[in-house]
Amino acid sequence: MSSKPTELTEYDLVRYDRQIRIDGFGLVGQRRLKRATILVAGAGGLGFPISVYLTAAGVGTIRIIDPDIVELDNLNRQLLHWDRDIGRKKIESAREKLSQINPTINIEVYDEKITDENALTLVDGVDAVVDALDNYEARFALNRACIEKRIPFFHGAVHGLMGQATTIIPGETACLRCIISAPPKRNIFPILGPVAGTIGSIQATEAIKYLVGVGNLLKNKLLFYDGFYMDFSIIEIKRNPKCPDCGRLNV
Repeated sequence: MSSKPTELTEYDLVRYDRQIRIDGFGLVGQRRLKRATILVAGAGGLGFPISVYLTAAGVGTIRIIDPDIVELDNLNRQLLHWDRDIGRKKIESAREKLSQINPTINIEVYDEKITDENALTLVDGVDAVVDALDNYEARFALNRACIEKRIPFFHGAVHGLMGQATTIIPGETACLRCIISAPPKRNIFPILGPVAGTIGSIQATEAIKYLVGVGNLLKNKLLFYDGFYMDFSIIEIKRNPKCPDCGRLNV
């Protein structure tokens, strides 16, 4: 992890008291969060719960990447953005709200579309990457960059009342290309806001657990959420030794 000031202030001790009390968390875990840098790829439906909960938990630096502007049809699920933000850059709207939620952390914003050409630069210096994207081309670019840099990648995706999540540790677990060999066709898809909230909260929880070093992660496990029937299920997944992205890595 990046080297940053780790001393907890009196403010920190009070603000984070309830999570510091969690078994295995403690002051050591809170210091780890304070010195960590997490990249949140997207400031939309998944990016909202992910960035809010990472901010509230005291992650020291959150790097948000999104090239889009706020539109009216975003507002059913992207709760960092309000009517007054329509036409505004999502990253600026997000930075404003997150800075008010927790003024003690650093918010970095990048007005860029994620591609194979810039992904390595965008992930440079981060301790974890959280997928809050809505297209697989960008997801695969981040997947490859995380493999190259050996950075954990917390994947999530939603559609309608359904969602999925997994935790990818390069060289140890299946990567995104092991799970999905080719990107699905990109269309405007239906989505209910609370479904994005559910999956994004799971991703944020996994990222925090990883940074703190507590609990079991969704490693080589793909979690499915079905909001129609209120059902959670988990399937085991395995690395593909012939995967074009991660097959060359050793454990």
